Amino acid sequence: MKQTFGYQAKARQFFVVLLPIFITQLSLMATGFFNTVMAGHISQQDLAGVAVGVNLFMPFFGSFLGIISGLTPTISQLYGGGKQEKIGFIVKQGFYWALALGVGFVSLGWLTVPYILPLLHLETRVEYITSHYLMFLSLGIIPIFISSVLRNFIDAHGYTRLTMCVTMCTVPTNITLNYIFMYGLLGMPAFGGIGAGIGSAVTLTLNLVLNIIVVSRMHPFKDYHVFRHLPGIHLAEWKKQLGVGIPIGATMFCEQSIFGAVGLFMTAYGTAIVAAHQAAMNFTTIVYMVPLAVSMTLTILVGYEVGAKRLADAQQYIRLSRYLTFFSVGTLALFLTQFRDEIAALYTSSAEVQPILSVFLIYAVFMQFADSINAPLQGALRGFKDVHVTFMLAVLSFWIIGLPLGWGLAKYTDMGPYGYWIGLIAGIVIGAVCLEVRLRQVQKKFAHLLG
Repeated sequence: MKQTFGYQAKARQFFVVLLPIFITQLSLMATGFFNTVMAGHISQQDLAGVAVGVNLFMPFFGSFLGIISGLTPTISQLYGGGKQEKIGFIVKQGFYWALALGVGFVSLGWLTVPYILPLLHLETRVEYITSHYLMFLSLGIIPIFISSVLRNFIDAHGYTRLTMCVTMCTVPTNITLNYIFMYGLLGMPAFGGIGAGIGSAVTLTLNLVLNIIVVSRMHPFKDYHVFRHLPGIHLAEWKKQLGVGIPIGATMFCEQSIFGAVGLFMTAYGTAIVAAHQAAMNFTTIVYMVPLAVSMTLTILVGYEVGAKRLADAQQYIRLSRYLTFFSVGTLALFLTQFRDEIAALYTSSAEVQPILSVFLIYAVFMQFADSINAPLQGALRGFKDVHVTFMLAVLSFWIIGLPLGWGLAKYTDMGPYGYWIGLIAGIVIGAVCLEVRLRQVQKKFAHLLG
């Protein structure tokens, strides 16, 4: 990355950073997309089993990775401020606490999942698929947590194309392995939905290996020597980094857990509703990659400009992000409304699930417009390392307003499961309004500090 002058130059740098992030995120989501499609064409039970597993897994997995992502604004600000000598030490300490997070995450899952699943009153086959899918998937957790430290290290320097290349290598491998294990090819038994967990664990380990190769052999990362002369554990540095990362992870947990909670509430309406809801949420997640990529790009670029004390440049990047997300999401929403029946048929061949899924996809359009406002604001605030208020606003908008509203609509009106989607949309909109107010406050405070 480098300092730019004028909107045209900033737009070029914005897209240089953005496009690889978008391709990376889309590739990662492609794995979930193909897993869902493949499971849906095996049986409703396999689709529902993977769906419940994902709803249990993703809120915690995403929040733990969110903690690690706190490295991005920290490294970006140091890089922008010309303080590269501190970056290597931060990355090395990141290895230690990411390993601790990985061990804690796996232990939490193995201890709690056997007690949680019986409470959901799932079909016996669905519960079996869910438990074994999560068991095999857990084998890849520690590798991907350590890999995430390296990914944030690379991205914070603006070399998002490298992480894109790593992902473009691992995703086809993941899809191929999942297909082999799910359908039983090359002499392997057909594990069904469970096979997605096996293939994913292998791929997560491969991701770590490739990131180690990049950081060890490519400039400028090899100059930091992050695998040499590892220092002792420095708890003061842990506290500093976790002070940024934990609020980010907690915010992500608030967002992702509400989707997971709604997915679990859907089990009360039967397997067909669970399958349709999960398929709609899966497609919505793919569309969400546009605002998410913009959010991650803003964290890097705003952090870089804030580190260099260039507030005006940071504000110009934020304005660019608004135009991009509205245009992109609007185009995708138009596509979704025109081809929702075809999209539903792509996900499942079940005559019972398809019409329900088509209705869920209508609500997905409105959700994406709300996300196109919310996500970039979060990215901008993270670039300023303003993360604590963002977490409190997430609790307010999702758990105090969004979920109770959805539950009330589902229980006390004839909307049924669709009421939960209205609650989710309302929570995202309210969160976006609050984040806009907070961003303006942070910008004024930073301008005052600059004099």
